Amino acid sequence: MQTVLLIDDDVELVEMLKEYIEQENFSVQVAHDGIAGAQMLLEQPFDIVVLDVMMPRLNGIETLKAIRQHSNVPVIMLTAKGDNTDRIVGLELGADDYVPKPSSPRELVARIRAILRRVQPLETINANTQITVGALCIWPAQRLVEWDSQPVILTSTEYSLLEILAKNAGQIVSKQDLSQQALGRPLARFDRSIDVHLSSIRHKLGLLPDGRHCIQTVFRSGYQLLKS
Repeated sequence: MQTVLLIDDDVELVEMLKEYIEQENFSVQVAHDGIAGAQMLLEQPFDIVVLDVMMPRLNGIETLKAIRQHSNVPVIMLTAKGDNTDRIVGLELGADDYVPKPSSPRELVARIRAILRRVQPLETINANTQITVGALCIWPAQRLVEWDSQPVILTSTEYSLLEILAKNAGQIVSKQDLSQQALGRPLARFDRSIDVHLSSIRHKLGLLPDGRHCIQTVFRSGYQLLKS
């Protein structure tokens, strides 16, 4: 059974979400502040974390920073509806996705499932399968990435985006397709999630010999991973 850590100070909401998520065959543990949640992650592994932004003692942004110091566990942020600043900051710090509050438990579970499906390697992938594009090497079975023979640490969403671009190297992939395949949801209007994730990937990868980033923005079309 896959495990979910729910970190939110709203006791009534947490109990409602916990009950609903458990009915969907997940094991759920809860923490009502960021300090307790980060400590629980140090003590035991979880498959995914659902983290509220607005909390006492240690808010969600600071909690995410603490989590990313020692774990690459997938994280979904719960953000106030319309608060784009918290969403962008959370994504820049390594959140995999966000769900605006108030939201339905059904939507949250759908997002959880979408992310967990991505991070589980398909049994049909041969362990020796490798994608190579210039200095970039990807091993899909292990979800490992190297650039110029050096390991690159990516979040689950960053990895999924990079793998999609690598499989389509030299071709333009639309933001809508990237959102659908990597995030498991249609791209909403004014949603900058894909842009923020790809900006992070660019910084983690090296430059090409000519000084360009290997991931190029194609105006009004999408993104393209250059072949060399």
